[in-house]
Amino acid sequence: MNQFKMGIHGMTCTGCEEHIEKALESIGATNIIANFRRSEAVFQLPDDCAVENAIKAVKEVNYQPGETVILSAGEHAASVNKEEYDLLIIGSGGAAFSAAIKAVGYGAKVGMIERGTVGGTCVNTGCVPSKTLLRAGEINRSAHTNPFEGLHTSAGEVELGRLGNQKNELVSDLRNQKYIDLIDEYGFDLIKGEARFINESTIEVNGQAFSAHRFLIATGASPLIPDTPGLEQVDYLTSTTLLELKKVPKRLTVIGSGYIGRELGQLFHNLGSEVTLIQRSKQFLKEYDPEISEAMEKSLIEQGIKLISGAAYERVEQDGEIKKVHIIVNDKKKIIESDQLLISTGRTPNTEALNLSAAGVKVGAHNEIKINDFGETSNEKIYAAGDVTLGPQFVYVAAYEGGIVADNAIGGLNKKIDLTVVPGVTFTSPGFATVGLTEKKAKEKGYEIKTSVLPLKNVARAIVNHDTAGVIKLVVDGKTRKILGVHVVADNAGEVIYAASLSVKLGLTVDDLKETLAPYLTMAEGSKLAAVAFDKVLSKLSCCAG
Repeated sequence: MNQFKMGIHGMTCTGCEEHIEKALESIGATNIIANFRRSEAVFQLPDDCAVENAIKAVKEVNYQPGETVILSAGEHAASVNKEEYDLLIIGSGGAAFSAAIKAVGYGAKVGMIERGTVGGTCVNTGCVPSKTLLRAGEINRSAHTNPFEGLHTSAGEVELGRLGNQKNELVSDLRNQKYIDLIDEYGFDLIKGEARFINESTIEVNGQAFSAHRFLIATGASPLIPDTPGLEQVDYLTSTTLLELKKVPKRLTVIGSGYIGRELGQLFHNLGSEVTLIQRSKQFLKEYDPEISEAMEKSLIEQGIKLISGAAYERVEQDGEIKKVHIIVNDKKKIIESDQLLISTGRTPNTEALNLSAAGVKVGAHNEIKINDFGETSNEKIYAAGDVTLGPQFVYVAAYEGGIVADNAIGGLNKKIDLTVVPGVTFTSPGFATVGLTEKKAKEKGYEIKTSVLPLKNVARAIVNHDTAGVIKLVVDGKTRKILGVHVVADNAGEVIYAASLSVKLGLTVDDLKETLAPYLTMAEGSKLAAVAFDKVLSKLSCCAG
C-alpha cells in the first residue's frame, strides 16, 4: 500500500472534494483526503493499482491532475509531511464549529477532523430530525383528539416514508447552512478520516501526520447499548436508526425513559404506535420533585402510553419479527412483545479510537474525557468540550464550551466554564423544562425553602387551549425570596424557561416576578402567577390582577 499526494486544479468547494473522493474510490483508493484550498488530494493505492489510474479518474470528472508524488511506502507508514495548526479540532458538531469560528477570529490556523458526516449529532441524528418529526406527530394527534366542539378533524394513515424524506431534506439544508457552508466562510481546513493520537502533539489521519499547538476533542457521544442477555441477537433500534423507519410499527417497546426515550416514544405514539416505556426506577423522572414527576407520568398515561416502572431485565429475544422483553416487576415475570424495540439507556463518549493514552489524556469511569474549569484535559495542550465529557447533553452547552476553549487555547483569556445555570427541555407534549435547583437539591445545599406549585388549570392560556395538563413549580430561598429553581410541565414549556433561566442567573426574587408585566394569555404568564401564589389565593383574583 503506497500513499500519494496529487496536485489537482479546478476544485473550488467541498462539493468538488466529494467528486474527487468518489472518483478515487472507484479505482480502489482508500484513506482519501481531498482539500480544495490546497488544491490537492492525499490517498493510498493498493500495490497492484498504478497511479496512472488515479490520474485518469480525476480527469474523467473534469479536474486537472498536477504533480503526483509518493509520500510513503508500506501499509502502516505515516506521512513525513506534517501540517501544523494553531488549533486542530477532532469532531465537527456544535462545540467544534463554535471553537473553530472563534479561533479564526483570533487569526488562528484551524483544522477540523471528521470521520463521518459533518455537523455532529444535533443536526444530523438528534435535535433537528427528532423535533421536526415530533411536531408532525403532535399535528397528527391533534387531528385525532381535537378538544374543540364543532370542529371535525380527522387524519389518514401516516406515510412515514414521505415524512422521513421531508425530514432528510430539512437536515441537509440546515447541515449545509449552519455547518458545511461555514467552512468556506471562515476558511478553516476540513480533514476527513479517523483521528488517532501518535503522541502528545501529533495526530495521524489516514496515514498522514498533523501537529498543532493546541487540540480540541469534540467527538460527542453515541447511544449506549446495555449488556442485556440476548440483546446482541435482536434487531433493535437506537435513537439514530429509529428515525429512519419507513413504516410506523404497530407496537413499539422503549427500554429507558430518559428524555430521548420519552420524546421518541411519544413521537411514535402520536404517529399511531402502541408504545410501552420500561424503566428500572420505580419513580418516573426520579431526579425531580414529586409534583413534576407525577404531572408528567399522569399526562403520558392519560394519552395512552404504557409505563412500566421498577423493572428488572431478564433477557431479550426475537421470535420471527416479534421482539420480546422478559422483565420482573414486583416479583412477577412479564413478557412485553412488540414489532420494534428501541434501546434508549443513555449515551457513551466517542473516545475509543483516539488512542488518548498516547497523548496523556485521562478519562473517567465511563471513558469520558476529564476536564478542568477551563476545558483543559490532563494534557495542557489538549482541550475537550461537549458530550464527550459527559456534561449536560445539550448542543447549546457544547457550543458554549467550544467558544470558551477557543478563548482560552487561542485567545489566552483563562475563562472558566460556568454551568451553574443550565436550562433543559424535553419536547414531549406537554413539554418539560427545568432550570436551577429542585426542592430536594436546594434543601441538600442548606437552603430554607419555600415553594409554589401552580396547576395549569390556573393559567388562562392553558384554559383557552382546553389543555390544562401540567404544573409550574418555583423553588425559592425562604430568607431572601430569591428564585433558585423553576420547573415547568406545560405546552410550550421550552418557550417559558428562558425567562426563568434569567431569573435564576440574575438572582431575581419572587417580588421581581410579581412586579414585572407579563402578557395575558401566554404560558409565560404562569411563572408570574406562581409567584403571586406565594402570597395570594389565585381563585380570588381577577384576570391579570396581582
